[in-house]
Amino acid sequence: MKTIIATTEAPSAIGPYSQAVRYGGLIFVSGQIPVDPKTGTMPDDIKAQTKQSLENVKSILKEAGCTMDQVLKTTVFLSDMNNFAAMNEVYAEYFSEGSYPARAAVQVARLPKDAMVEIEAVAAAE
Repeated sequence: MKTIIATTEAPSAIGPYSQAVRYGGLIFVSGQIPVDPKTGTMPDDIKAQTKQSLENVKSILKEAGCTMDQVLKTTVFLSDMNNFAAMNEVYAEYFSEGSYPARAAVQVARLPKDAMVEIEAVAAAE
């Protein structure tokens, strides 16, 4: 059975989608842009944007009863691949070395609200 996951600790969906969906033993977290849920603003630099995007993912996973250690796969969307190294620095702080999730990172033409980064995740619910 499909269960919708929602929290006020992450930005509300800006379209017809859920923050996350639990199905079976998996949690599918929608792409998170770096909007601060308390202020509605976004930081200006890639490191701060990466941190906020991952904090949003983390908050949604917490609502689902999960941690970042349960993340199996992420997809990172970058508006500029020149930001890859800086994004990686922050990204590495959120996952345990030796058990990093699988990941794809791609450059896209544009992201919602002109964000520099968007991150989605799939996590094990158990």
